Amino acid sequence: MDTPSTLFLRTDAASFGRTESGGPDVSSFTLDNGLDVVVIPDNRVPVVTHMVWYRNGSADDPQGQSGIAHFLEHLMFKGTEKHPAGEFSKVVSALGGQENAFTSFDYTAYFQRVSREHLKTMMEFESDRMTNLLLEEAVVGPERDVVLEERRMRVETDPSAQLSEAMAAALFVHHPYGIPIIGWMHEIETLSRENALDYYRRFYTPENAILVVAGDVSPDEVRELAEQTYGRIKARGERPVRFRPRDPEPVAARHITVADPKVEQPTLQRLYLVPSCRTAQSRDCYALELLAEVIGGGPTSYLYRKLVLERGVAVNAGAWYMSSAMEETRFCIYAVPAEGVSLEDLERAVDEVLKTVPEALDSDAIERAKTRLVAETIYSTDSQSALARIYGSALAIGETIEDVQRWPGEIEAVLKDDLASAAERYLVLRRSVTGYLKKSAS
Repeated sequence: MDTPSTLFLRTDAASFGRTESGGPDVSSFTLDNGLDVVVIPDNRVPVVTHMVWYRNGSADDPQGQSGIAHFLEHLMFKGTEKHPAGEFSKVVSALGGQENAFTSFDYTAYFQRVSREHLKTMMEFESDRMTNLLLEEAVVGPERDVVLEERRMRVETDPSAQLSEAMAAALFVHHPYGIPIIGWMHEIETLSRENALDYYRRFYTPENAILVVAGDVSPDEVRELAEQTYGRIKARGERPVRFRPRDPEPVAARHITVADPKVEQPTLQRLYLVPSCRTAQSRDCYALELLAEVIGGGPTSYLYRKLVLERGVAVNAGAWYMSSAMEETRFCIYAVPAEGVSLEDLERAVDEVLKTVPEALDSDAIERAKTRLVAETIYSTDSQSALARIYGSALAIGETIEDVQRWPGEIEAVLKDDLASAAERYLVLRRSVTGYLKKSAS
């Protein structure tokens, strides 16, 4: 859906507005109908990124309707009474802009990137489909077929995607994070126009939305335009309640194997159930973020050095942590076996190396990891669209602007003992699901 965008650089562009701490000069306000608005000025080029975030994602899908959040995302492009299907996209393209949308577990977002003089046009279109979506039965069936084909291409024919789904379902035994965002095939097949409209009426309200505008604008300008467009939408009342069941404390390690003739490279993966930025006590989420970088962030990391360079049992190894989530989340360790090394032998080697992590944490490695993480965050502020995503995704899960701005300092404050404690408490087998991706004969 993306189209090329033509950007005209201004020689007299003002510098990127920042606070004294070095972050962007972010402001926010709320319209009378409950719509939260965030403005991130960036006056270097006459371009704006306009994003609308809804506080609902696949984890809010009603039972038996998995995939409805993602399905509705597709249907949102099917037009309103005022603007027929395809008109919004044609206008964005004609203006030389870009547009897209995406669904996550905890939110759904729609965005456009256009020249600054077209911001009001984007607001008019997006505010119109916030409340006036016109879903004709004739478009629902074909779009459902599009989603089904998307699942076939991304999951049904991809053994690694099948392993990821199976591992998530085993890790989250009760929580909807164990259900794929796109939905289960047999439930997608039953999604109807009524399902989509019920979901739309429940979640697509101004009280449940966040407007983020980043670019060559001022807060006063955005407020005036937002009141002229989004401000005309009537408030619906209270924000919809998001109920998610909690998983019980894990007590058993689990193993899953996917074997398929299409597998070219066997892989070992392990997921641990860990706190997220929203559920962690004290500074555990920052410790887990830094721990993933220290032990698995590239060819200088501890796992890579031990498994690939020293033992020679793997050709690649790493780790990552999914901190942004409303409830408990996942910490992943992965490794690719060297020629002639079985996944069973590789798993034993991984377990041996992980046992040494708390004692082997190196102060210099920790400082290098901090530098990399903070530098990546600083670099991201040079991207207007990245800034809009950072703040939008954080606010959509219940974080604040201050939480985002405090993140680099919190990472810098993590101590070696914090990392050792996090590893000892969370990287334990009873909290894990281990997955094997194997090549089968047929």
